[in-house]
Amino acid sequence: MSLKHDLTNGIISLVIGVAITKYTAGDEESYDLSDVLLSVAVASFFSGFFTSYFAGDK
Repeated sequence: MSLKHDLTNGIISLVIGVAITKYTAGDEESYDLSDVLLSVAVASFFSGFFTSYFAGDK
């Protein structure tokens, strides 16, 4: 696959991860939601990107 395909998978993973985290986050939590969303965004992007990169046809 191409780098464009890998980036697309990373972005899709990022959007899904952030959306689910934002939707399920409670208001009474003691953490800062923006920090959590940033952490989820980075982890989700790299997870989707590298899964696509290493599992793709070479």
